[in-house]
Formats: sequence, C-alpha cells, structure tokens
Amino acid sequence: MDIALQRELASLLATLRREGRQQSGLDQRLVPPDNATAYRIAGMVAEELGWDVVGWKIAAMKEGLQRQLRTDQPIYGRVMMPVVPSLATVEHAKVCSPIPEVEYQAILGADLPPREKPYTVEEVTEAVVSLHPGIELAECRFVHDAAFPPLPAILADGAGSGIIACGEAIPDWKTRDIAGQEVVLSCNGTLRRKGTAGELLDHPMVPLTWLANELSRTGIGMKAGQIVSTGTLTGMLRPKPGDTFVADFGPFGSVTATYA
Repeated sequence: MDIALQRELASLLATLRREGRQQSGLDQRLVPPDNATAYRIAGMVAEELGWDVVGWKIAAMKEGLQRQLRTDQPIYGRVMMPVVPSLATVEHAKVCSPIPEVEYQAILGADLPPREKPYTVEEVTEAVVSLHPGIELAECRFVHDAAFPPLPAILADGAGSGIIACGEAIPDWKTRDIAGQEVVLSCNGTLRRKGTAGELLDHPMVPLTWLANELSRTGIGMKAGQIVSTGTLTGMLRPKPGDTFVADFGPFGSVTATYA
C-alpha cells in the first residue's frame, strides 16, 4: 500500500471522526494490507486531526475475544475523545455503532518512552499513579453491516476507540485483589454480564505491559497523564437509545453510562 493510499485513508478516517459519521464498507484499495500499516495510518489520522492523544485502549488480550475481533493477537488504539466522570451521558444518535465495555483504567504518573530493553510488569506498575473502574464507550467509523471491512481497517480507525467514563481511583489498588474481583454489568436494572480481570486479562497490568512494549517497539511510547483502558471484562453489547448501563466493581466503586 503506497503512501498516497495511506494518506487517502487517513484523510477519510479523520473526516469521518471530525464530522461524527460512518460509512458502509471501504474501497478494497484502501484496506491496509497488514496490522503494521494500519497502525501507521492510525498515527496519520491523529496527526491530521491534531487532537490530543489522551490515552490508549487495549482489546483482545485472550483467545475468546480475539476470535470475535478476527485477530490472533491483542490490539490497541489511541483515545482522542474526552475522559468523562463516572455518571456519563452521551447521545446515542451521535455515537457511531456504540459499544459499552466495562474496563479497568490506568492513569500513568510517569512516561514510558521507547527503549531497546522490554518493560517488565513491575516497571509498568510503578509508572501507574492510579487505577479506576470504568466504561469505554467504544465506537466505529464503519457501519456493522454485510460490507464491514477487515480488521486492519478497524485498527486504522483507532481500534474502535471512543469516550472513556472513568470512576474514582481505587484506594491501595496495588495491594487489592484486582484480578479476582467480580464485575457486574447491568442494563436498565437487569443483569447482563459478569466477569473478572483474572479470566480475561490476568491482571490490568498485563495488557498495560504488553502495550508499553508494543508501542516501544514501534518508537512511540506513552506519556504521564495518559489513561489506558485495559480491556473489556464483560464482552461487547449493543445499546439502544435510552439504555443505562451500570458497571459495579463491588468495593472498588461503580460507573454509569446512559445512551440518551
């Protein structure tokens, strides 16, 4: 895929994000040939938009979600939408193919710049200033129809990154049973899903370490103050207008997101 086509796709995706709209399918000549090209185009989208990269999202740490997302490895994307408080309301009609994903969110207190030596879980944990319950309000620039393009097109679009609803920091999180805590997702008062970080992530610091090393490998790095949504604990659901989702992290707090 030559640089002119990469720029054409980046311009299209930036325009769709800027205008808050979707399209059905993608011209085959604009589908990135591989993940590396897709991630490069995602960086070009961020440059063209000129928006701050407030953080990162991670998805598909384990095989089950990898099958759903048509990948054999974890994926990531830049977060350029605002981080909102734990009582979030968005307009359903203005969110592109919305998906609420219950996730732990880590805020970095130190840079994790590119380097030759891989980061360890211990180093990455030390760089995290706080861990929070949250919901990622994911979205996609492509309509989920029969023409839905292959995964590299989705990666170029930021892997479906959207708005992050972030709860209060979990006190003493480094000494708490983060991996074992059951998280319950309800919709309009009805239980919809349950899950734990241990089942889907091992621990939020595991995907975060993967991301630190993946970005380091490609010369990007992460910065203090950025937030990282570490991967869904309850899978993916499709909301309807008027739905209210509550993610209950037990003693770690809860987060509410309403699609008005």
